Amino acid sequence: MRQPLGVDGTPVAAHEPLYARVPTHGEDGRPLSDFMMLFPGLRERPRSELARRANGLGALLGAHDEVVFADLNIPLNLLWVSVLPKPGIITAIASSIQRHFPEALLVASKMQPD
Repeated sequence: MRQPLGVDGTPVAAHEPLYARVPTHGEDGRPLSDFMMLFPGLRERPRSELARRANGLGALLGAHDEVVFADLNIPLNLLWVSVLPKPGIITAIASSIQRHFPEALLVASKMQPD
């Protein structure tokens, strides 16, 4: 597995807080979009199943060129994903994750009317 890189391209430790590791802007300087998904009960699963699920998520996210950063926090049952901004990309990726992991829940707030 590749070591995570900071915004400036230098390696970062996985134990650093998420705000210190997650990129906020793409290579072109534009802000990135991000989303979180909860995986209820993930941390209680056997180690072999955790590894299988993490590998599956990695392959699924790796199939999307828009994914810039992903962090699976097993103790919190939480997946954080940063993507290049593109209309509909969060819905597309979250839906793909839910097809493979039906228990996954997209963390979102209700849209406010204009």
